Order: sequence, then structure tokens, then C-alpha cells
Amino acid sequence: MTEDTAPRRYLKPGGFTSRVFNPFVAWLVRRGVNVAGAAILEVVGRRSGEPRRTPVNPLPLAGERYLLAPRGETEWVRNIRVSGAAALLRGRHREPITVAEVPDADKLPIIREYLRVWAWEVGAFFEGLSVKSSDDDVRAVAADFPVFRIARAN
Repeated sequence: MTEDTAPRRYLKPGGFTSRVFNPFVAWLVRRGVNVAGAAILEVVGRRSGEPRRTPVNPLPLAGERYLLAPRGETEWVRNIRVSGAAALLRGRHREPITVAEVPDADKLPIIREYLRVWAWEVGAFFEGLSVKSSDDDVRAVAADFPVFRIARAN
């Protein structure tokens, strides 16, 4: 297998997450309830061409914002790589965005901050990593966690 076709890490959501937790968070966010900064990411499906929505946790860090996929190569990751654009939804507010994927070498501070802020919700998906993990341990798995820098669309 070549590097481009090698299987990528993906943790499929369980039934509780896909049928209860994510829909409940999405319901709250659509009604304008601030769920620790969560938003709904709306991105066009790469095959269907239809809008796809999923709850995400945008991360502010050093004057930038990021999307990190703790489950790995999810459908939203695959879709946003193709489109390069999406929207963040909160209540009635719709923010068109563009994204740029962050290279693995630049992910260390982003993953650390994401763990600091969101480990209470998604820490299990980091399989042993914590804010106390060594830099080498975080760098060793950085490729497993797609990260995108968010910019406002013009």
C-alpha cells in the first residue's frame, strides 16, 4: 500500500453518540444555547452535493481558530478537504468559512490546547494522550488528528 492509500485512523461513533448525544448537542446549538463553544459545521457532501451537518468544537488559540477531528478521518474531514469551505452555525447565526489543513509538524500546540479545553468531552478519542503527555508522544500521533485553520469567507 502506498502512503496515499494507507488506511487512516477513524473511530466510528457508537449508537449513543450518533443517535442521542450529537443530535441533542445539535438541537441545543441550533436554538442558540452555548454548549461550551460548540457549533454546527455545515459542509457540502463530496459525493451527494447535499449539505451535511455535524456538531464540532471550534478551538480559539493565539488569535486563530481551528477545527480538530478527534475521531480522525471522519466524513466531515473528507468533505471539507474537497470543498475547502463550510459554514459554522450557532442559533440563527451562520458564519461562512474557508479552511486550510494544518501540517502535522504544526499541530502540537493545537492538540495540547484542544485536550486542555475539550478532554472532558472527547478525551477518550485520544487513546491515552492527555495534556501531560510528552511532546514526543503528541507528535507521534499528530497525523491521526486532522486539524484545519478557520478563516472567514469573503
